Amino acid sequence: MDFIQTVVLALVQGFSEFLPISSSAHLILVPKITHWQDQGLGFDVVVHMGTLSAIVFYYRTIIKTLIYDFFYSVVKVQTIGQSKMAWGVLLGTIPVGLAGLLFKDFIEVNLRSVEIIAYSTLIFGLLLGLSSWMNAKNAAPREQLTWIDVGFIGLMQALALIPGTSRSGVTITAGLLVGLSIKKSTQFAFLLSIPVITLSALLMLLDLYQQPQTADWPMLILGFIVAGVSAYLTVVFFIKLLDTIGLMPFVVYRIILGVLLLTL
Repeated sequence: MDFIQTVVLALVQGFSEFLPISSSAHLILVPKITHWQDQGLGFDVVVHMGTLSAIVFYYRTIIKTLIYDFFYSVVKVQTIGQSKMAWGVLLGTIPVGLAGLLFKDFIEVNLRSVEIIAYSTLIFGLLLGLSSWMNAKNAAPREQLTWIDVGFIGLMQALALIPGTSRSGVTITAGLLVGLSIKKSTQFAFLLSIPVITLSALLMLLDLYQQPQTADWPMLILGFIVAGVSAYLTVVFFIKLLDTIGLMPFVVYRIILGVLLLTL
């Protein structure tokens, strides 16, 4: 990989990982347009680690509270502070973790075509639009998670294993469908991304260990930094703009992207 390819793909990963637009769709579309060769598993690992470091840094204060309250709730056998949210993140990750282990090979072989990604981009984009419209009609969206919410959002997150779905998009959609506010849905979706991205990076590291590749360390370090910084800025501005622009611009963008992918 040269400098331009590294920066462009790292920016694509950083900008699209947390927006409800599907990073997998973009990482397929850009090489198609530019005729670049596959960037390699090592690059995928480092840009995922970059986006992971961004979301952990952004939520660092909340994460400290979640960890403390989680262990305190275990010791005291009672709910305290943010312990319910911490348990929600843990339990909500189980469905996608199990689905990933069971269907990883099937997905890699059968569901990574441009056509599948295009249709999932369209379908889940329209579902995001429906949930956003329903949320706008809701006079009193909730700010508190229930265990039913956690279960439903966790199950919906498992669908994000289908390329083009968008992990953040489908979890935000699920939160809106159960009546949570857009900010609460987004916060829980982003917190859920931490264990998911961690598990994904670990699985890629295992594959990388089994299929060692020559590492271009300067480009890998550059990819990590660019992905991390762009992901952090994306999260900051996305959350700030939610009240102003809502989610509909992303719905329109997904429809356009899905149609574009179908033409490839």
